[in-house]
Amino acid sequence: MNRRTLLGTALVLPALPAFAQQSGWPERPITLVEGYPPGGVTDLATRAVADPMTRNLGVPVVVENRPGAATSVAATYAARARPDGYTLVMGTTTLAINQTLQPQLTPKDPAKELDAIGMVFRTPFILHVHPSLPVKNTAELIAYCKANPGKVLFGSPGTGSVSHLCLEMFRARAGIDIVHVPYRGGAPAALDLRQGRIHVVFHAIQEAATTLADGGTRGLAVTANAPLPGYPNLPPVSETLPGFEVFFWQGLFAPAGTPAPILARAATALRAATDDPTLRTRMSEQGVELVTGDAEMLRATLASDTRRWGDVIREGNIKLE
Repeated sequence: MNRRTLLGTALVLPALPAFAQQSGWPERPITLVEGYPPGGVTDLATRAVADPMTRNLGVPVVVENRPGAATSVAATYAARARPDGYTLVMGTTTLAINQTLQPQLTPKDPAKELDAIGMVFRTPFILHVHPSLPVKNTAELIAYCKANPGKVLFGSPGTGSVSHLCLEMFRARAGIDIVHVPYRGGAPAALDLRQGRIHVVFHAIQEAATTLADGGTRGLAVTANAPLPGYPNLPPVSETLPGFEVFFWQGLFAPAGTPAPILARAATALRAATDDPTLRTRMSEQGVELVTGDAEMLRATLASDTRRWGDVIREGNIKLE
C-alpha cells in the first residue's frame, strides 16, 4: 500500500464510527424528556406514544419529567444534549409563547435549536361559566360583558398560559372589558368557578369535564372549528367570532443537528403511534386528538403560534407578575 493510499484510508476511517452509529440507531434506550409533572395531559400523551414507539424502535423509550420555567428546563436540556438521537423532547405551545413573554429563557429560538420530528396531539378549550351567569351561548356572554364592563371575572391557570392568551384574544376580538384572575393551575381555577368566585374560564377539556358532567358549570362553546365528539351540543366560538380557533399542542423534537436518518426513523415510529386506531380512540375519549403530522407541520405550527401569541402578548401588554 503506497503513501497516498494510506493517507486516504486515514481520512476515511474517522467517519466510519459516526456512520455506523447512525445506521444502527437505536442501539440503546432513548430518553424522552417532557416539561410537565406526571399526571397531566402532556404526560399522559407522552407516555401513550412512548409505549408504541418502544415496540417500533426495539429499545425502551424512557419518559423523563423535567418540569420548571414554563417547560424551559426540559427544552434547554434537550437542546444542549448530543444530537445523536438518544435524547428527544416533547415541546408544546409554550415554545411559541416563551419567545415573547419570557425572552430570557432558553432555548431562545427553538426553531433553530431544536429539530422538528412530528406532531403528537392538540386539544382545544371549552368556554364554560358558572350557572348563575345568565348566558347560554357565546353571543349572550359577549352581550352580558358589554352590559357589565369590568365586572365579569375570567379565570385562567396562570398568566401567560394558553388559556390566558385565549381569553385575551377573546377580549380583543369581542371588544369587551373583563377582569383576568390568574391561578396556579387549572384545578384551583375550576374549583373557584364551581363555587362562583369567578364567572368564566377557557379550560382544557380534562379540567372542565367533571364540572360540566355534574352541572357545576355550564358549557357555552369550544375553541375548535367544529363541535367535539364528546360535546356535540357545544358549538365553536368561531360561529360568533369568525376565525377564532385555539389549540394547545405538543410535538416531538430532537437537538438541532441530529442526523436526517435518525430524524426520519423517529418520525416513522411516531407516526405509527399516532396512527394507531385504538390509541387514537382512547386518547379522544380523554379530549386529546392525536395528530399525524410531519416535521413540516410541526415547524409551521410553531412559527404561526409564535407570531400569533407574540402579537397577543404585545398588544395586551401582558407581563408576568
